[in-house]
Amino acid sequence: MIDNISLKPAAVLQLQKSKTETGAVDVTQSFSSLLNDSLAKLNAQQVEVDKLGEQFVMGELADTHQVMIAAEKASLGLELTVQVRNKVIEAYQDIMRMQL
Repeated sequence: MIDNISLKPAAVLQLQKSKTETGAVDVTQSFSSLLNDSLAKLNAQQVEVDKLGEQFVMGELADTHQVMIAAEKASLGLELTVQVRNKVIEAYQDIMRMQL
């Protein structure tokens, strides 16, 4: 009933361990695919909530618990995404403030 969090930074680390020489391009592509997959799953959750909400309003769905659980999952996923974005922006700003 409760799904595991789909973010797996261990996949990025596994890529680094599997190759003897990992270039910045490989790590960047792996991180990019990780973010894209996570955003696609978040979007799928939002679409599912919209679909369940429409079904509930039309009377096709009698179980309000299912709608509320899906809405809370989507809300938590969005909150996590926003916090990750904020941390990335903060890290970028810290790097830009560094003096060489």
